[in-house]
Amino acid sequence: MNSLGVIETRGLVAAIQAVDAACKAAGVTCIGYRKVGSGLVTVCFDGEISAVYTAIERGIAVASATDHQANHW
Repeated sequence: MNSLGVIETRGLVAAIQAVDAACKAAGVTCIGYRKVGSGLVTVCFDGEISAVYTAIERGIAVASATDHQANHW
């Protein structure tokens, strides 16, 4: 069963770092990104439920460690 993961960051660099870490931490696939506005970037990826959960945690940790605002859904 597949799940959708969404990470939103402030800035494209933080989004790239977050999705890179997420994809390396678990078997997820990046399915796209969108520049929302006001510097916000949303990245979407999919995979197995447990892999998406692990990927979100890792992506948020990396983005937050670089002093960028990051949220997830």
